[in-house]
Amino acid sequence: MSATRPELIFVYEPEDACRTRLIADGFLSQHADEIASYLAQSTDIAPELGEIDAACAARGIAFVPVALDDAAAAIAARRPGEALVWTISDGIAYFRGGASPALARLAGLGTIGADDSLFALCQDKFRSGAVLRALGLPVPEAGLARDGRWIVPAPPSASGLFVKPNRLGAKIGIWTDSHAPGPDEALGLSRRVHAAYRDDAVAQPYVPGRNVRASFLGVEPGADAEALGIYFVDSGADFQTMADSMALYGDTGAAAKAEGLYAEPELVAVADSQPGADRSIRAIAATLMDGLGLRDVFSMDLRVEANDTVHLIEFEVCPGLPCFDFRAYCRRHWGMSLAEAIAATAAARFSGR
Repeated sequence: MSATRPELIFVYEPEDACRTRLIADGFLSQHADEIASYLAQSTDIAPELGEIDAACAARGIAFVPVALDDAAAAIAARRPGEALVWTISDGIAYFRGGASPALARLAGLGTIGADDSLFALCQDKFRSGAVLRALGLPVPEAGLARDGRWIVPAPPSASGLFVKPNRLGAKIGIWTDSHAPGPDEALGLSRRVHAAYRDDAVAQPYVPGRNVRASFLGVEPGADAEALGIYFVDSGADFQTMADSMALYGDTGAAAKAEGLYAEPELVAVADSQPGADRSIRAIAATLMDGLGLRDVFSMDLRVEANDTVHLIEFEVCPGLPCFDFRAYCRRHWGMSLAEAIAATAAARFSGR
């Protein structure tokens, strides 16, 4: 531990540790692989830890990557004022990363990113949707089903219902038929979700439009919603499935690259064709930053209609830093590599502490 340089404790949960734990808990190997793929950013960022170390060192920061299982000891060994904790793997159910910012708070260390209460909120789609609607944000209403039984009935919808697991990200449990024509089919999908992942299912009215990802990184002190990168994510399909997502990241993505089958969706700036929608999305982000306390690093998934109607689907406090879209944002908006942007964000937080 350095006595002279501030430290950035960079906490990640490895895919293998998660997979081993899930199999021990009785999950089938296939489903354990699918669930653990949510942590692919930990796999993808590993080859760049040396580059991040060098970028941090150039700014007078000691970079300390720590696997989640070692985080409690690493955090407890620091005193307040010595370090900031940046957790890149969240989770309250299948994943455990939400424990890291809580441990930082217990130890009196500052964090980069949202506080631990938002780590818990964003991983529960049904609860977070209720909070976002209470803030007046344009989030589709939702029903909640558990293994073929409605806990909260799905709202009426002439356009059908979109069904997804409540506490899983990275498109896990989203299949090509996840757009259900009605409540009965939605309950059928909830049975499939429960059988595979032991999770409840959220059922929301299907909303039309193009998929949008809005990314934020506080590279400069005082960065606000104008620093968002807001892009249409055009993959050629109406919505991204679990198979699509797994083909982009982690071991599966690496195999796709080796076989020449890797194809990133196209990113197109929303402001180029729909500046009104771009302004609406920045206003949504400003509300989240002010009303919920999002800061430093986050993302939002949205649907945007041709008439500029915006639907907020969800927000994420641990966006996939090494993912193609976040790299593109760092490059296009900040003119930096991912490693440079991570180091600059840490420096901004240390200077503004």
